[in-house]
Amino acid sequence: MTRQVLYLDFDGVLHPSPVYRHPRRGMYFGVSHQHHTLFENAQVLQDALAPYPQLAIVLSTSWVRVLGYSRAKAYLPEELRQRVIGATFHSRLNKMEFDAMTRGAQVLADARRRGVTQWLAIDDDNDGWLSAAESHLVLTDENLGLANPESVTELVAKLKKFN
Repeated sequence: MTRQVLYLDFDGVLHPSPVYRHPRRGMYFGVSHQHHTLFENAQVLQDALAPYPQLAIVLSTSWVRVLGYSRAKAYLPEELRQRVIGATFHSRLNKMEFDAMTRGAQVLADARRRGVTQWLAIDDDNDGWLSAAESHLVLTDENLGLANPESVTELVAKLKKFN
């Protein structure tokens, strides 16, 4: 049985992009998004995924490269964190090769590696998505993410095709 997977970006999906990292203060928004909170759209994603308990999450966020897998995963609410089975980046990969790949190529390579055929990606980056894979992408606006009802509607419609 092939596992159903959602490739999840953080910035521009679960909260506005960009997010910065300070060595002592951690992750934060710049002045343009200072009234927002990190992961403010997480509940929207939890609600959309609720009818699909079998759906696993693979982190496709740059947070994994910056913070490491465990620390990036720990930022998610528990309900989402329980679904996470890995990340597109891991220590066995060549960092320079991985960084040279587009987000679309990173996700496609991971899906092939895992043998996943039923998958979706939520991302605000549409770079490198081959036309055959575009149907798997829910492209969000970097400032709205899942706060945009149109993105949520598209996500729910694509999830329904999994059943």
